Parts: sequence; C-alpha cells; structure tokens
Amino acid sequence: MTIRVVILLSGRGSNFQAIVEAQLPIDIVAVVSNRPQAAGLDYARARGLHTVALDHTDHPDREAFDTLLADEIERHQPDLVVLAGYMRILSAAFIARFEGRLLNIHPSLLPMFPGLKTHERALAEGIKVHGCTVHFVTAQLDHGPIVIQAAVPVRTDDTPATLAARVLMQEHRIYPQAIRWFAEGRLEINRGCVNLKDDPTSQSVLSTGA
Repeated sequence: MTIRVVILLSGRGSNFQAIVEAQLPIDIVAVVSNRPQAAGLDYARARGLHTVALDHTDHPDREAFDTLLADEIERHQPDLVVLAGYMRILSAAFIARFEGRLLNIHPSLLPMFPGLKTHERALAEGIKVHGCTVHFVTAQLDHGPIVIQAAVPVRTDDTPATLAARVLMQEHRIYPQAIRWFAEGRLEINRGCVNLKDDPTSQSVLSTGA
C-alpha cells in the first residue's frame, strides 16, 4: 500500500530528486512551487508528475498565500506533505492544517543552527561535527520532533561550500529513509520525541565518517 505525498519546493529540488530515485512506497500526487521557474518543476514534469506553480509575489501577505497553498495541497488529499527545499517560513495556520504529516529537512544537527547560513555558522563556531536533520514541522522555526539525523565531521580545510556538499549527500540519504518510515507507519511521536515502532532502541544519529 502506498501513501499520497505532496512535495513543496522552491529551487532545483535535489532532495526531491533523491526521493523520486529512492523508489519509495509513495505516490507523489503533486509537486508545488512558490517559484514558477523552479528547476524542480521541470524535473517533475519530465517524469510525468503533476506540477503546480503558485507565485507568492502575486499575493498581499504570507497568510493569504499560505491559505491558497494549503487549499491547493488539500485538493490532492495527501497523507504526507514534504518540504524539499521550500524556502519560505510557513504560517502557524498552515502548519496547524498539516501538523503530524508535514516533514522538513534542515542542514544542521538541530537544535543547533536553526535558520539560514548553517554551514558558515558551524565553521565560525569551530564545531567538530555538523550534519542534517529530518523533523516534523511545528510552529517554532526549525524545531519539532526529530525523525533522523546524519552527522559529518568538520575538516580543518572545510569551506562553507565543501561542508555543504558533504552534508547534502547525507540529506539525500536520510530524507528518503524518513519518508519510508512514515509510509510504513513506523513513526510514533511521544512527548515531542519520535520513536520507531518495533525498534525502541534505534539510534537516530547516523555517523558517516564522510
């Protein structure tokens, strides 16, 4: 049995591509972007997926756009909404409509470095381990129950670009895994923490040595 998934993206959609290529037990019923020229839409169209372009600049404020976006998503009756490089802060009203079935990936080991420029900030702080996090979305920016994380060591010669590239490789690995777990009904949220059904001792941080 497959679940119905809506993808939201704003750019090239490399995480979206990784999700498609992972051949998960999902049916991607729509790919929606707030930027009509997003390369991720071209990738989706080339694979016969339904695409929707909703330009946020055509709307007077965030709440008005998010209401339109939520209505469009609900037309497709998704079991899960996946943020795959969707570069807008979502309103609390939007999140409330999809809470518990809204996933995001963030390029840091949350709760460290929420927000933007995570790789630059990691290097500036001199941390030794960096990474990425898949989490359920809540109204608090870049917080919410953590599903899975992947860690990469920070090298002495790293730049923001080299560190970002290694973290992105791990994003492409763990996001499909998180979606597979959701599709299989294995994710349980208990007091703000996510556990895997039938595997309460599982570790969410995946050290890679990359």
